[in-house]
Amino acid sequence: MAEDAPNPAAEGSQPAPPEGSADAAPPAATAGAKAAEALLPSLSIWPPSQRTRDAVVRRLVQTLAAPSVLSQRYGAVPEPEAERAAAAVEAEAFAAASKSAAAESPASVEEGIEVLQAYSKEVSRRLLELAKSRSAAAAAAAPAEGSAKEEAEEDSSATAPATEEAAVKEE
Repeated sequence: MAEDAPNPAAEGSQPAPPEGSADAAPPAATAGAKAAEALLPSLSIWPPSQRTRDAVVRRLVQTLAAPSVLSQRYGAVPEPEAERAAAAVEAEAFAAASKSAAAESPASVEEGIEVLQAYSKEVSRRLLELAKSRSAAAAAAAPAEGSAKEEAEEDSSATAPATEEAAVKEE
């Protein structure tokens, strides 16, 4: 039964204000508000940490090099090239978002979230542009290679009968 009795030492050193006084706010609400105020200044959405940016680059490399919807549609990128391209995409997107953040100077968490969303969209846009440009370059190179092979085959087939005819004439 002694366990059920309130322990004033455990609850705090200040006695509770009388119920009718202006200071009668619930102690939990006051403590929660103070804790939230203490946390908010340290919460920073923008800029992302280097660890977060590195994770973005790793994910981009995985999207470009490993089987994914993007690599299936536009073709996979060899991993060394994917690493260079992913780092460039992330750096360009970060610079663009930082430029807009500097102009707006995100003062609140909501503004930081908006800049982070702009960064994410910029990464996605640049990644898609990269994949499309590589696909277009590969498509342009493929017909050129195919026509060069066809020309080489035509040249070799045109010379093959001639050499056969020459061999027949010599006999």
